[in-house]
Amino acid sequence: MENQEGKLRRHGGTLEKGILQWYYDPLPTNCVSWWFCPGCTGAGYPKYAYEPKAEIGYSNLAVFYGSCSTDCLFCQNWHYRNLAQKRKPTISAQQLASKVNGKTSCICFFGGDPSTQMPHALKTSQTALREASDKNKILRICWETNGRMRPNYAQQAAELSLKSGGNMKFDLKTWNENLNKVLCGTSNKATLENFQKIGKKHYNQRPELPILTASTLLIPGYVDTQEVEGIAKFIAEISPQIPYTLLAFYPAYILNDLPTTSRKHAHNCYITVKKHLSNVRIGNVHLLS
Repeated sequence: MENQEGKLRRHGGTLEKGILQWYYDPLPTNCVSWWFCPGCTGAGYPKYAYEPKAEIGYSNLAVFYGSCSTDCLFCQNWHYRNLAQKRKPTISAQQLASKVNGKTSCICFFGGDPSTQMPHALKTSQTALREASDKNKILRICWETNGRMRPNYAQQAAELSLKSGGNMKFDLKTWNENLNKVLCGTSNKATLENFQKIGKKHYNQRPELPILTASTLLIPGYVDTQEVEGIAKFIAEISPQIPYTLLAFYPAYILNDLPTTSRKHAHNCYITVKKHLSNVRIGNVHLLS
């Protein structure tokens, strides 16, 4: 955005100019949702997956948006700021959709965050899905997001994932709103509201292949058992079956002087969360100290 004569003018995130980088990520990939992903496990075969196991030989069209709606002190992908500052590279939604080829079985929008460029992401998805349907091809639509998009955009994204066999992964960074403001520069209310609405409306429509999942980064000294228990109880009110991943922290960006998550910290959080949710795992275990 830029101030031009007292008005904010958008330079990216339109249908014609999405600020992003894209690449083909071979399956199976290391996404947070891999443990129930059709492309990595064969879940949902044959409707949503080409193989009853990992789709070796296929790829994910990974879309890394160069913008975000939060300012997290621990950002693991802080280099999105380079794209935001330069406002390039850019590509239209139509051009991005055309990158789906015969060996592309899913698109994943992340970043940065897709929440800041939803019209572009939604149009890309709609165009690519229409073309895949015409060719009788599988194409899952997935999202890794902080969930801070307009509610109508969140619902559209969820419906595309539901239809295609994809899922939405929300970063539920904290439970305490004040802590969220400290760590991320903004409230977590919009995130929680979108997660709750999507879960209540869509989760039971496809429980065998979860449309919704969440993850939390276990930041030493900040995100403790009390935080993850608040999140777990919140998720359980929607469904205790919703998958939840506890991620080991690696020092990055501003919080680059902290240690990695300890095994004791991760174990205590896991035990606490399992009191409320049935599908829980610890991710990035190689980072645990």
